[in-house]
Amino acid sequence: MCCFSILVSECDRIFVSNAEGPKNGTFNAPNLSLPKGHSRHCIYTFIASENERVQVTFMSFNLRGTNPECNQEYIDLYTEIEDATMELIRTPFGGRYCGRNRPRNRISMYQTLVIAFYTAEESVTPDAFEGYYEFINASQYVVGTAAPDSVCSFTVFSDNKSEGEFRSPTYPGVYPKNLHCHYRFLGKKGQRVRLEFMDFDLVFGGAHCPFDFVKVYDGATSDDPLIGTHCGQQRNLVIYSSAENVSVQFITLQRTAESENRGFSGYFEFSNRFVSLEFIGKNDGEHIRGTECDQKILSKKESSGYVYSPNYPFPYLVNTVCKYYIYGLQDNQNLERVRLVFEKFEIPRKDAECTDGGFLKIYLQGQEERQALDEFDLNLCGKTLPNPVLSDGPRLSMVFSSGPTSATTGTGFKARYIFETDYKVPGTPAPDGTCNFTFLSTISKRGDFNSPRHPANYPSNTTCAYNFKGEPGTQIKIVFSYFRTKTQHDLGTTGYNEVCKEDWLEIYEIFPNGRESIVGRYCSKSTPGPIVSDKGVHTMKVVLHTDAEGVASGFLASYLFIDPSKKFDECGFNISGQTSGVITSPGFPAKYKDRRQVCHWYISVRQNSRILLLFTFFKLEGDPLERGCPGAVVRVWKNLSQAPIELCGLEASNDTLEISSTNSVLKLTFATAEKAIGAEGFKAVWTEITETSDCQLFKCRESGFCIANELKCNKEPNCGWTDRSDEEDCEEIETVNVYLIVGLTMGIAFSIFLTICLVCHRKRKRRRHHHHHHHQHPPPPFEPRQKRSPPFDPPEFGPMNFMSIDSV
Repeated sequence: MCCFSILVSECDRIFVSNAEGPKNGTFNAPNLSLPKGHSRHCIYTFIASENERVQVTFMSFNLRGTNPECNQEYIDLYTEIEDATMELIRTPFGGRYCGRNRPRNRISMYQTLVIAFYTAEESVTPDAFEGYYEFINASQYVVGTAAPDSVCSFTVFSDNKSEGEFRSPTYPGVYPKNLHCHYRFLGKKGQRVRLEFMDFDLVFGGAHCPFDFVKVYDGATSDDPLIGTHCGQQRNLVIYSSAENVSVQFITLQRTAESENRGFSGYFEFSNRFVSLEFIGKNDGEHIRGTECDQKILSKKESSGYVYSPNYPFPYLVNTVCKYYIYGLQDNQNLERVRLVFEKFEIPRKDAECTDGGFLKIYLQGQEERQALDEFDLNLCGKTLPNPVLSDGPRLSMVFSSGPTSATTGTGFKARYIFETDYKVPGTPAPDGTCNFTFLSTISKRGDFNSPRHPANYPSNTTCAYNFKGEPGTQIKIVFSYFRTKTQHDLGTTGYNEVCKEDWLEIYEIFPNGRESIVGRYCSKSTPGPIVSDKGVHTMKVVLHTDAEGVASGFLASYLFIDPSKKFDECGFNISGQTSGVITSPGFPAKYKDRRQVCHWYISVRQNSRILLLFTFFKLEGDPLERGCPGAVVRVWKNLSQAPIELCGLEASNDTLEISSTNSVLKLTFATAEKAIGAEGFKAVWTEITETSDCQLFKCRESGFCIANELKCNKEPNCGWTDRSDEEDCEEIETVNVYLIVGLTMGIAFSIFLTICLVCHRKRKRRRHHHHHHHQHPPPPFEPRQKRSPPFDPPEFGPMNFMSIDSV
């Protein structure tokens, strides 16, 4: 009896497989003419022989109607008919289709497959749909020993079959809903199992695979460790067991949503030729489940250990690829990098580029995270011991390939890894790995430095030192562009010196004799102002201290070693032998220059005296409370052995308007950065003061200071802001002085005028007498005197009148 179709009714058809006849054929839609308002159902039944399944492929499809309603025409598919005599309504429904999108291939779960065609159209022609059917061998879906009461669960023993194919129960047709399939692969001791999925197509619902999925377990049951969960589309998915057993679970949900995914087709292999994992267990490495020989090594905080090539110290096997992932700590408190030092290395070289034979590729920048394995940093082969390598960040990864079958094998490599704390700070780190960095002028004249991990938060409970060492004669300038330390308690004032109790930054000048002088302690948002070391000081130190609670983003700063041969915009001078004076910013009252400059004033007075400094005008860029003094700063040392007071902003605060030295010396500096924008600057008055009960000079009434007598009524606040006694009773004296000066001036002018008149009179008299004797003609006795022409010399008389007026 051959394969044939049976006409059951006007449009029903049955296709039955025959062992001796052909196993395939075609089918198409019926040719129907229906009265208006009538409909028709046509059933196409395909029945395979024992050990066969039915495969149906639609070649053309053009039914009236649109998804999902399909009101006019449609076909319903049934692929899970366990008994051919069962009513269709009692069998799982495989989907309804209409329109022009033809259904994908279908393969029956058992021996029967049914297509139910419905139409309400008056006429149907055979070209409405056309398909191809085939009765296929069902043995390809049977893998090993079948589990009872399951159509898709099997156990495969390596004794019975060392390798072969396995697939989802209806592959490559659309897989059904509500499947629970299990495939167990059980090997012998010393063997490992390799699974390769050549085709993998499941519903994708996201990375966590909430709908249909394949789970692979590293053992015989689902109670063993999970290797991975897979869904969606996968290509070249290869999985290795860690030992001799592995199991696969294929689950599909019972859902109403339609899907047309194929499932999977895979290949299994038992073998003792796969890489032994013993070389991973020699140290702290952990085998990555599912891989042949990949491993990961996680830091235990500044730990170290060894990594080896497969089978080391014996020759490695060909056709082997192993990946190494060496990861340091990276969290809020820790950041590490990886140092790799090779002790043995033998990967025979075939060419200069290490492409034809084996190789070891090293990735130092975390390329594996972005799947950029073609962007390796090093490609090593040969017998020369490679130089040590250091990762750029917390990750170092390697790929070892032994090469193809024709490659020459070697003993591979042995390398020591060391996890080091990575502070992300430029400069030369300390050999002991502590947070201690050195910056030498012989290496770089300028550069940047920062808190650990900036702009990320610095770690807590840490002390970091930054040492700047210049050549003799150089000076060091440090400018901060960003500053923020953790402050859990509101300071209520600027973050300088003694108020900084939590996280803080200290800056020191170190003199040639080793003496350290603190410039200041800073915290919160109070950015340190520009700092230039004194002449003769070519070493400075910056120290960051953090406590055990809380962190912040730290700081970013730049340094510059100033060559003594280079011109530097300096100002200021030494003051001694005076009792008072005025200090102003460069160009005051005009704005100071918007470029870097530094001024130093040293004021020295007599022993047992002190210095009172008052700012009568103060206007600098910056804000001590909000952002500190990054552009310009005034520093005042009340005592050269203590930290100075640091000032900036629109006006000095009340507690810094008046500053008294603790001894006979006071230092004041003014410094600006290149980024300064300029402002009016400052004016300060200084006064030598003594505090004694026996004051022989002028004694200030309120402050009790003893100051020089000549400072009274000089229009400067020499006694202090709250004591104006040195400027009292000055108006009357000033009035008397004015009258005295005016009177003296007028008296002198009148005396000069009289003197000039007397001289002129005598000259005229002499000239008249000289004229009489020269002519010997006496004047007529009765001629009026005013009628005579007296001698007149304008060039001589005129200037006299001018001088007289000018003198007045």
